[in-house]
Amino acid sequence: MNAADDGVPDTREVHATSRLGWLRAAVLGANDGILSTSSLIIGVASAHATRGSILLAGISSLVAGAMSMAAGEYVSVSSQADSEKADLAREKRELGSSWDAEVGELAGIYRKRGLDNLLARRVAVALMKHDALGAHARDELGISEETAARPVQAALASACAFASGAMLPVLGATLSPSGLVPWTVSVVSLLGLAILGCVGARAGGAAPLRPALRVIFWGVMAMVITAGIGRIFGVQG
Repeated sequence: MNAADDGVPDTREVHATSRLGWLRAAVLGANDGILSTSSLIIGVASAHATRGSILLAGISSLVAGAMSMAAGEYVSVSSQADSEKADLAREKRELGSSWDAEVGELAGIYRKRGLDNLLARRVAVALMKHDALGAHARDELGISEETAARPVQAALASACAFASGAMLPVLGATLSPSGLVPWTVSVVSLLGLAILGCVGARAGGAAPLRPALRVIFWGVMAMVITAGIGRIFGVQG
């Protein structure tokens, strides 16, 4: 049964901040995929490498980068999950041994949020009778179902975001004439970075121009530097 079925209007609001967590991870992963892979391809192409070597470098960057993102995110979020489990276990022990003290602790949190002493204690008692551990997890520890650490989900999301971004310069190198690979990859990648910057800004409720220009600037810097390195250490065909 939804809100319309029981006659109660749905007054829930969707704010930009509710999307910032996954949005930031997705945009950063895709940006990293585009920027690191395109820079590597441009550097290798500028060194007069063969087309096969260029494509091998791009695909290797895609696979290695996605695996690195997945591994790093899994380790990081697993550590967070371990900390959350330890905090919840400690809180559960405290609830079993000192219930009144935990009621007072929760009431103190509500007093700081603006409730008077009597109402804060009544709210704390009511919530703890309903779900004591859940109330303390949410209001004392800042842990909820929506924010709980999920290592596998985070690893897969990061790997997919990186691979999605890295696919763009790899496709650009694949479809480009041999002599134009650096230019084609540069243009395609910068367009992709600009679009990602705009999408991320719009979804986060910000104006798109500055984020797009910022990511384009750093993209150009990375590509110019790697192209220069490729020319300096280039293999003359």
